[in-house]
Amino acid sequence: MGSLLPILDLNASPNPSQPATAAAAVALKVPKIEPKAEPYDDPMPPPQTTPQPPLDLFPNPQITPPVAPQITPPVVPAADQDTVYSEFHRIQELFHTAFAKGIQNCDGGGGGGCDEDGVVLDPESGAIVPVEDASQKQQLAEVVQRKKYPQRSNELVRVTDLREEDHRYFREVVRKTRMLYDSIRINSIAEEDRKNPGQGKRTRGDLRAASVLRDRGLWLNRDKRIVGSIPGVYVGDLFFFRMELCVVGIHGQVQAGIDYLPGSQSSNREPIATSIIVSGGYEDDEDAGDVIIYTGHGGQDKFNKQCAHQKLEGGNLALERSMHYGIEVRVIRGRKIQSVVSQKVYVYDGLYRILETWLDVGKSGFGVYKFKLLRIEGQPEMGSSILKFAESLRTKPLTVRPRGYLSLDLSQQREKIPVRLFNDIDADQDPLYYEYLRAPAFPTHVYHQSANGTGCECVNGCNQNCICAMKNGGEFPYDQNGFLLRGKPVVFECGSFCRCPPSCRNRVTQNGMKHRLEVFRSRETGWGVRSLDLIHAGAFICEYAGVILTREQAHIFSMDGDSLIYPHRFADKWAEWGDLSQIYPDYVRPTYPAIPPLDFAMDVSKMRNVACYMSQSSTPNVMVQFVLYDHNNLMFPHLMLFAMENIPPMRELSLDYGVAVADEWTGKLAICN
Repeated sequence: MGSLLPILDLNASPNPSQPATAAAAVALKVPKIEPKAEPYDDPMPPPQTTPQPPLDLFPNPQITPPVAPQITPPVVPAADQDTVYSEFHRIQELFHTAFAKGIQNCDGGGGGGCDEDGVVLDPESGAIVPVEDASQKQQLAEVVQRKKYPQRSNELVRVTDLREEDHRYFREVVRKTRMLYDSIRINSIAEEDRKNPGQGKRTRGDLRAASVLRDRGLWLNRDKRIVGSIPGVYVGDLFFFRMELCVVGIHGQVQAGIDYLPGSQSSNREPIATSIIVSGGYEDDEDAGDVIIYTGHGGQDKFNKQCAHQKLEGGNLALERSMHYGIEVRVIRGRKIQSVVSQKVYVYDGLYRILETWLDVGKSGFGVYKFKLLRIEGQPEMGSSILKFAESLRTKPLTVRPRGYLSLDLSQQREKIPVRLFNDIDADQDPLYYEYLRAPAFPTHVYHQSANGTGCECVNGCNQNCICAMKNGGEFPYDQNGFLLRGKPVVFECGSFCRCPPSCRNRVTQNGMKHRLEVFRSRETGWGVRSLDLIHAGAFICEYAGVILTREQAHIFSMDGDSLIYPHRFADKWAEWGDLSQIYPDYVRPTYPAIPPLDFAMDVSKMRNVACYMSQSSTPNVMVQFVLYDHNNLMFPHLMLFAMENIPPMRELSLDYGVAVADEWTGKLAICN
C-alpha cells in the first residue's frame, strides 16, 4: 500500500534560526480570500442579485452580545400593524430566497446556500417555513442532521510508493464514484422530464448529483488534502462539470481557479496552493502547454475584466508560498467543446512546478501577479494536447499522419461513419482479411418466431403509457440525449412492429454508430479500438457483431478451432450502471424484463465488425447491454456496447469478456479476442 507523507516543511518555522513558538507569535494578517472566479459551466450568465445588508449583528465570536433588558414591547397602533406584518413577511421572504437560491449566488468563497468551500448545500432548501405536523418535523430534522458536513482536512499529504494493485484499487474507486455521479445526474434530469414534460428550464443535474453524493459522505479525498497526484486519477481524464472535480477531490473549489489551504488553517499560518484551473478566459494568461504564465486573482469585475491592482494575498500568496517550498500544483485545463451535456470540458494535464512570480502591468493597465509554471517531466502526454490532436485527425487525417493508415474505412461504407485502420508499428494487416458485418447474422428461425410481434401505436412519438415503455418496466431506457439511464437484463427498443417515427427516443442502438472509431495496432494489446471523439458516459458506441450459432452449430465450428464468442460469459457490468445501492439502501437491481440463460455462440472467424478488436480488461470502460428491436426472441438479443465512463479521444476501449473457463460444450477455452 502507498504511504501518505505529510509536507513537513509547512510545520517548520519559516526561519530556521527562529524557534517555532516565536514564529507562531509573529503577527500575521489572515489573507482575504477573493477567489479567482472561473466562467460558469452552463452558457447562462450568473443571475443578477441585489446585495442585502448582513443579518448577523455580532459576527465576531469573541464579542458577547449585550443582554437585552426586560422591556415591555410598545403597543403598535392598529393602523401600523399592516406595515409591521408586511415587513415581517418581507424579511421572511429574504431568508427563504437566500437559501432557496443560494446555489445561484455561490461565488466559491462561501455564502448563502454554500459551505466553507463554496459548495452547494442543497439546491432546493428553504428557510423560516412553518412546520405543521410530525412528518414535516421529521423531514426537517433529517435535513438539518444531513447538512453537518465534515470540513475539508487541513493536513497536507503526498501519496507515494503505490504498488500496481494499489493503482488498480484507487482507479476502481474513482471509476465507480464517477459512474455513480453520472448515473445520478442523468436520472435526475430524466425524472424532472417525466414530472414536467416539455418545460424548457431543466434542473442542474451536476449540482444535484454532487449534493446527493455529499449527503451520503461519498466525496473522495476529504480526510486529507493531497499535494501532487490524486490516486486513481490519470493524466488525460476528462470532466464535464466543475462539481465533479470537487467530488473526486482533484480541485475543491466550485468557482475559484486556485485551490489552496488558507493560512488560517496552516500550522505556520502560510497558505499553500494545491491545484489551479486554466480556462483561457483571462486576458493576461499565456498557455504554451508545458509552460504557463498564470495570472493571479483579484481586481476583476463581474465581466472578468481587470479593474484594480491585485494584491499578494489569498490564492496569490498561496502560489508564491508553494513556489518558495518547491511544492508542485495540479493543472486542470478548461476547454470549450460542443457537447450535449455542457459547453466546456475539464481535462487533467498533470503536475507543474512554479518557477517564478512577479508583479506586472496587465493589458488593462493594472498591476497583476504572474506565475510561471513548468510541467514536470516524465508524465504521460497532456490530455489537452490529445484533444487538439484528435480534432485535427477528424478533419485532416492524412496530413497529420501521412503514414500508417491501412484503410480509411474498414467497414467499406457499411457503417454510417467510416472506421479507420491504422498500424505504424509493424506490417500486420490482419483486419483487412475479414468481411465486415454491420449487424450480427441471426438464424432465419429467429425472425420467423417473431412474425406476430406486437409494437406501439405511437404515431406522433412515444410517451410513458407506450406499450414499449411497459415492456421496459414502465419507463424508457434512455434519456432525451440517448444515454442509458440504468442497465437492465434486456432493453426493448421500438422496432419494426412499432408505428412511431425513426426519431423516437426509444430508437438508439438500431441507428448505428455516432462516434468515429479506429482500429489500431498496439504493442501492449495487439489490435485495439479507440475513438477520435469524446464519448459520454452512458452513450451507445457500437454493436458486437458476428455470425450467430446455435448450440448444435457451435459444436461443429469449435472442432476446427474457430474463434467463438459466448455472450453469456460477458461480465454483468450493466448491473453497475445506474446502481444506486450506495444512495438508497433498499435499492434492488433491475430484474425486469427477465431474460433466459443465453444458449448461443458468435463466430467471428471470418466475418466481424469493429467491436471484435476491443481488448480484455477487468476494469473496462465499455459494457455489454442486451437489446431487442428487430425481433422479440429473448433467446437471441443484440449485444450493444455502452460507455461506462467519459472516454477521452484516443484512449483504448476495453471490455470484460468474463473469466476464462473451460467451454462446457467442447471442453476448450473460449477465444475472446
